[in-house]
Amino acid sequence: MPGPILELAGVTKRYPDGSGVGPLDLTVPAGRTLALIGPSGAGKSTLLRLMLGLLAPDAGEVRLRGARLSPEDDAARRRIGYVVQGGALFPHLTAEGNAALVARHLGWPRPRIAERLAALARLARLPAEALGRFPAELSGGQAQRVGLMRALFLDPEVLLLDEPLGALDPITRNELQEDLRRAFADLGKTVVIVTHDLAEAAFFAHALVLLRDGRIAQAGALEDLVGAPADGFVARFVRAQRALRLPGVDG
Repeated sequence: MPGPILELAGVTKRYPDGSGVGPLDLTVPAGRTLALIGPSGAGKSTLLRLMLGLLAPDAGEVRLRGARLSPEDDAARRRIGYVVQGGALFPHLTAEGNAALVARHLGWPRPRIAERLAALARLARLPAEALGRFPAELSGGQAQRVGLMRALFLDPEVLLLDEPLGALDPITRNELQEDLRRAFADLGKTVVIVTHDLAEAAFFAHALVLLRDGRIAQAGALEDLVGAPADGFVARFVRAQRALRLPGVDG
């Protein structure tokens, strides 16, 4: 069984309005894909930002390979790639400029950047001609592929994705789902993906973590949540997904 690469120990983060997450404990094994699921406001994105080091916990620790992760630790955070909905691309930069932004900042030589761009464009299935386009000239799926390339450019150990497919039309979403799952398998990286969609979580992940009001309601495989829900909330969440025709769910 792979050892842990990310660990959250007694982590709490609260905002002035009382929302947030914790206290909670969570271990993310190396080389596996974990899905964070739950309704809006459950704390999924906050938890992902804690894992990235963008937020510091009020209590507890986030550890990367056993070392405490903090917002000030830029070197550690470069070992983590981050993909958000829509790609969050800079509009004044081309797709190539967005993807290679951090590498250029770090002084990578041009041949190394060109080689990495070509390899990642193949992996993300982005047409070569799209590299010279600006974000406004890209389709939603292409923009998301560029966001993935940027997150992977420095070859991070961990890849975090915050609802990367939420704003896409159904056909593009299905195509990108297939390509992302293939990329995760090819790269063998540790992946944490946030989604509100149980079917999508089951499609990508080895394990699911269902959040409610910033706490872990249940963690495990899809079969655990479906066959042995921990409480009424978990059962209701699963029932609400029946229209998606999940494997193992009648209806």
